[in-house]
Amino acid sequence: MIVEMTFDYKLDGQIYNVLVVKKKNKNTYIKIKDDMTIYVTTNYLTSKREVKVMLDNETSFLRKALSRTKKKLEKEGHFYYLGKKYDIILVPFDDIDISGDKIFVKDETMLDKWVKKEARRIFLERLNYNYNLFDEDIPFPKLKIRSMKTRWGVCNKRDNSVTLNSKLIKYSLHEIDYVIIHELSHFVHFDHSKEFWETVRRHMPDYKKAVNILKE
Repeated sequence: MIVEMTFDYKLDGQIYNVLVVKKKNKNTYIKIKDDMTIYVTTNYLTSKREVKVMLDNETSFLRKALSRTKKKLEKEGHFYYLGKKYDIILVPFDDIDISGDKIFVKDETMLDKWVKKEARRIFLERLNYNYNLFDEDIPFPKLKIRSMKTRWGVCNKRDNSVTLNSKLIKYSLHEIDYVIIHELSHFVHFDHSKEFWETVRRHMPDYKKAVNILKE
């Protein structure tokens, strides 16, 4: 006999569905399904509370496994835009349309052009918004966008510019805002001192949630 139960589990601000399958297991195993469900197999005596404690003790594994699954899905025809996953549907017309969890586009070239245009529009909007949160006397920076492998943003005080990683468009506005606030805070403290992080926290009290998501 197999017994199943489900519940929601929150990790780094995201809600994941947990499916627990109870059977004649001696041990407990955790893996991530392709639909991002956290799949747990365990024995009949394991309670829901005990499963939650196990998950809390395995957050490092969960982050890595969820990140691997997310990257795998992206390669298989899924597209992330502002923190939401869309299925790519190829259509024989030139306009791009988003409906529900699907994005309709002629080809990947057109999608890439649209994403670059959207990134500049949204990043500039968020730069304006977050700049106005600062009471400190800092310059309004030039916005640069490029793909970067190891950094989400760069502050350059020499030419008063902020460079944002183009891949940020895949994340929600909360993560985008964090990176912008982080870089703007470097105009106040050009280091990662206690005072710097206090400046970041003052403008985004829950910034650590964004940090954890971007580390996945």
